[in-house]
Amino acid sequence: MPKVTVDGEEIEVPAGATVLQACELAGKEIPRFCYHERLSIAGNCRMCLVEVKPGPPKPQASCALPAGDGQEIRTDTPMVKKAREGVMEFLLINHPLDCPICDQGGECDLQDQAVAYGRGGSRYERENKRAVTEKYMGPLIKTIMTRCIHCTRCVRFSEEIAGVDEIGALYRGEDMQITTYLEQAAAHELSANVIDLCPVGALTSRPYAFEARPWELKRTLSIDVSDAVGANISLHSKGREVMRALPRINDDVNEEWLSDKGRYQVDGLTKRRLDKVFVRKGGKLQAASWNEAFDAISSHLGSDKSSIAAVAGDMVDCETMFAAKTLLKACGGGLVEARQTGMTYDVSNLAAVNFNSTLAGIETADCILIVGSHVRWEAALVNARLRKAAKNGAKVFVVGPDWETTYPAEFLGEDLKVLNRVPKALGDAMKAAERPAVIVGGAALAKGALAAALKLVDKFNLVRDDWNGFNVLHMSAARMGSLMLDFAVEGGMADLAAAKPKVLLSLGADEMDYEPFADSLKVYIGHHGDRGAHAADVILPAASYAEKDGTYVNTEGRVQFAEKAVFAPGDAREDWTILRALADALDVSVGFDSFAELQSAMISEVPALGEEGLADYGALPKADSSAKAEGEITAYPIADFYLTNPIARASAVMQQCSAELLHADEIKEAAE
Repeated sequence: MPKVTVDGEEIEVPAGATVLQACELAGKEIPRFCYHERLSIAGNCRMCLVEVKPGPPKPQASCALPAGDGQEIRTDTPMVKKAREGVMEFLLINHPLDCPICDQGGECDLQDQAVAYGRGGSRYERENKRAVTEKYMGPLIKTIMTRCIHCTRCVRFSEEIAGVDEIGALYRGEDMQITTYLEQAAAHELSANVIDLCPVGALTSRPYAFEARPWELKRTLSIDVSDAVGANISLHSKGREVMRALPRINDDVNEEWLSDKGRYQVDGLTKRRLDKVFVRKGGKLQAASWNEAFDAISSHLGSDKSSIAAVAGDMVDCETMFAAKTLLKACGGGLVEARQTGMTYDVSNLAAVNFNSTLAGIETADCILIVGSHVRWEAALVNARLRKAAKNGAKVFVVGPDWETTYPAEFLGEDLKVLNRVPKALGDAMKAAERPAVIVGGAALAKGALAAALKLVDKFNLVRDDWNGFNVLHMSAARMGSLMLDFAVEGGMADLAAAKPKVLLSLGADEMDYEPFADSLKVYIGHHGDRGAHAADVILPAASYAEKDGTYVNTEGRVQFAEKAVFAPGDAREDWTILRALADALDVSVGFDSFAELQSAMISEVPALGEEGLADYGALPKADSSAKAEGEITAYPIADFYLTNPIARASAVMQQCSAELLHADEIKEAAE
């Protein structure tokens, strides 16, 4: 390891580290605009200048200079100070003085570094400033390109992380411009991350424009429930409204990225909300009181309280599912299910339905077989990890209909029989791999291919020292939590319907088919007027994920906790309080009166839910040698990336993205 001296302090740095990284290890702050830890080095902005000996007697860009043994690095000399002031002065020559109306104001790198490292005034008084025409980058990204300082972070992110070459630079020198090709919308699932990366106000959030200033907002730590990745987010609220969602850094889960849906569906939290109790009378839903609703449920059950079932939706927290299961147990029933779309698979061993390689670990795989998963839409952040693996040399094979990958991949057709008789190219690649991986998606689970996929564990030697390459990629934020709570019956939704329960509790289940429950009293406990509410006989307004504390388990079995950001609107209540009140109405005891008591009871039953981090599901089960994969995967479960849940469907931004980016509908103006 090389030894360098930074401002008189000698330190050891890892081999291959840059001078900038060496300075940071020594605790020195180095200003930068173009350098970013997760992107390639560009050396564009020259703000990170330092003085290095031995070397030429001039400032050098520390981000692009390798740290070598015996170097003397100075970050505080007059030469460095003057050089940084000069760079900042040049950056500000053409920058417009519109900080008061810029959405980046208050969280702008250019503002912060101009104060810390810039001159007290400008010497450019009579020269004309350069102006750049605005570019259209879609419904999510607002552009004011006159502010652009050509750091190219957005270009590098699109090419290297997202894998979509949609943003680039045109022309040279003073005429250089950053734009999307043909000035079309940036149409990929991670596009809005360039807003976070932009160090100035050139790329800002279009839906959030002029809504609030950062110092007005309250920040709450939460979890993204739009998919099963469990991205760590921060909800920024003003009053009783969530204004925006931003990613939090967690290298094990989402690094520092967030899908466009997880970021922008939050405007749906205030639209189409259920804020009153409704009871269906004479075929029509009419406003009612809580007591009327509970009386209707109690009278419909009558003396047979056990004839009650519960179905959990895709965004339900563990505490709500545990409260519902406890209520049903107190009533003498046990019909619970969270796989609302009707999937059935063996859940006796959770290791068989877990993403065992872990999200961070899949980057290190060197041969990957994806079975029945459109990863870009089902888990955009996992797709970014797979791209990293492919860039490191991993071979990727896909079973299922073609979709536009962001890395080289070989499609093996739609027939699942390839799992029984593996093609030679796949078999050879898997045998040669040191860290082979299989990812089973929702389309394969729906076709009953899990047992056949488990046979690949032995065939490809997927489990080795410090490596487990068998993975199931779920799409529901509630899935792993529900399986840990045993919120499932062997035959799935079919068994629930066959039991013909008198009362069906729908916990935000908006994707299920209600037709088999035509004779049941359907009680919808949810937050949006979506499919579940339309089918319901009784509606009890509940809180969304932003309006309650809750535990979520992602697809890799990582237990995470989300905090309450705002209060639910109108008469809506947190789900567990509704279930607790229903227990009183049915005259049964559930054993908890507060959220703390509920959580404590849940953890005592499933201790793993009380420990944040990866749950231990043990070893994979032994594969059934007689299992055969049959059928074809003709379509994937997600037909529209932007409209997969009731919050997203209520979001005007997500509807616009769906229409413009996926369906190419023209957004007509009022005059037309």
